[in-house]
Amino acid sequence: QLQLVESGGGSVQPGGSLRLSCAASGFTLDYYVIGWFRQAPGKEREGVSWISMSGGSTNYADSVKGRFTISRDNAKNTVYLQMNSLKPEDTAVYYCARSRTFGSDYVGLRVDEFDVWGQGTQVTVSS
Repeated sequence: QLQLVESGGGSVQPGGSLRLSCAASGFTLDYYVIGWFRQAPGKEREGVSWISMSGGSTNYADSVKGRFTISRDNAKNTVYLQMNSLKPEDTAVYYCARSRTFGSDYVGLRVDEFDVWGQGTQVTVSS
């Protein structure tokens, strides 16, 4: 069974940090771009970041550039999202997802380009 499981969410104060993990089972991550998305209450799901198959290329939404870092450990079949300098507007459910396209890095940061999704992990930034 193809599965992605996120962990590491929680509640932090503004300026704090969290590290999210996305563990895959039922397939190997090596041949897929993996993305992180988020959805705040009443808003559409939006792309946060993605990472290429090798980890050599990354892409970030403007709202998180310079604060978030995506990385992957293919040996552990896991992708990470390090989130620093968190702001209240970062509050959302965070999802990781696998790109539809096997063996290609030509993927955008759009929801419809990803087909296997985790269940999400809540991140709350509040004082």
